[in-house]
Amino acid sequence: MDGLSLLLDGFSTALTPQNLVFALLGVLLGTMVGVLPGIGPAMTVALLLPVTYGVEPVSAFIMFAGIYYGGMYGGSTTSILLNTPGESSSVMTALEGNLMARRGRGAQALATAALGSFVAGTIATAALVLVAPQVVKLALAFGPADYFALMVLAFIMVSTVLGSSVVRGVTTLAIGLAIGLIGIDVQTGQARFTLGVPQLLDGIDVVIVAVGLFAVGEALWVASRLRRTPPEIVPVGRPWMGRSDWSRSWRPWLRGTVLGFPLGSLPAGGAEIPTFLSYSIEKRLAGRRGRTSEFGKGAIEGVAGPEAANNAAAAGVLVPLLTLGLPTSATAAVLIAAFQQYGLQPGPLLFEKQPELVWGLIASLFIGNAMLLVINLPLAPAWTRLLQVPRPLLYAGIVLFAALGVYAVNGSAVDLVVLYALGLLGFTMRRFGLPVAPAIIGVILGPIAEKQVRRALAISDGDYSTLVSSPIAVGLYVVAALVVLGPVVASMVSRHSRHRPRDDSDGSGGVASGQEDVPTNDRSGAPTLQE
Repeated sequence: MDGLSLLLDGFSTALTPQNLVFALLGVLLGTMVGVLPGIGPAMTVALLLPVTYGVEPVSAFIMFAGIYYGGMYGGSTTSILLNTPGESSSVMTALEGNLMARRGRGAQALATAALGSFVAGTIATAALVLVAPQVVKLALAFGPADYFALMVLAFIMVSTVLGSSVVRGVTTLAIGLAIGLIGIDVQTGQARFTLGVPQLLDGIDVVIVAVGLFAVGEALWVASRLRRTPPEIVPVGRPWMGRSDWSRSWRPWLRGTVLGFPLGSLPAGGAEIPTFLSYSIEKRLAGRRGRTSEFGKGAIEGVAGPEAANNAAAAGVLVPLLTLGLPTSATAAVLIAAFQQYGLQPGPLLFEKQPELVWGLIASLFIGNAMLLVINLPLAPAWTRLLQVPRPLLYAGIVLFAALGVYAVNGSAVDLVVLYALGLLGFTMRRFGLPVAPAIIGVILGPIAEKQVRRALAISDGDYSTLVSSPIAVGLYVVAALVVLGPVVASMVSRHSRHRPRDDSDGSGGVASGQEDVPTNDRSGAPTLQE
């Protein structure tokens, strides 16, 4: 009942005229950037960070949440109509959605995507209301050593999941940790990595890092690969669904929700994995009903399930973000920077010190979901017209807006130099296939991990055994070890089973049983979605 009463208080906060305007602005911006390939929610929130200094925290985060959810919605529109996912989590939607559009069923594909997103987002937000207070109770039992172990787990999972290889993930995480260490060491008073520049003694603002790596880096990357050919837009009318479409969609919506929310809640879970799993499950279940032949030709289940999983995962990402202060996606990492901009630290104490902000934010998710449904059903085809904006004008405006926003923070020319240096770094990372999100997470969580380990060692008079003296810390280290060693052990077992001598006692020589399986090793990672 406490959670319900707090949620009702949150609705009283979110339903004020000012916050409703910010929620509407957020979902409109989110849908817009979700439609445009390469401009995702993380980049948009990063761009808006400098211009929201004068906005109340509750209103700002309601708008940011609307951008986050709206980006998930908008990505499905271009996936279906243009076969161009605006977000990496919309890749699976493009497989069947665009085929449906080319068969003249784009209206049904858009409708099941919008309605599935609404259903999954609403159910997942309700689950967030139930789960978050319980996670907060667990987090309150954490000590400094436990928090350090949690950061180590986050670093390992982020490095292994985000990116096409572990080496690349660890590399960008190390870059982020190094950037996070720039400034004065609070304990010793020594300057670290400042290169003799006085303006760097206070460190690099997380806002500058986020805007530089995401916005400027992305703009430079797209400019280097610019295509001037306008996209081909598949014409479609107002989205609608027939009775057969409803009967084939509602079960995938629910299954996608069940997959998306818990997997999105895991450290470095994100929305990509549940969408892949949802598509695979729907295809397998369709085989039992004799509908497998429709997959690859435009199956509505292949749109309904992944889209539901996508939006349920978006709500799941907020569980570790709000309760533990752990970002599990690029957008969540930028939201951490937004909290720090307002002098707030997400975690269990945030629920006690800022209940109006937390529950107002959660309540706004219900409101934003309803707004997005009303906006997307009639206006989905119109959003694709944004793709006719010339790319040079679009990305030049992004770079200009980023520079103006960063300069307005401190009025320092050094900040602009740092911004463009980080933009070049972001471009280089994209050029060599290095993921950007681990670097942002390293910048944010690195100083926190350093603070917690020093606090733990100070309490124990320098005894390093205190880092493994807590059952919670030991459990987290075990999970981290499993994350690292699990794939290695599985690979060794698989290799051993392939090279194990066959039993020739039957006289067949071990050859008659069939051809030998040839393993594949695809390390190419996720497809590039910037264009």
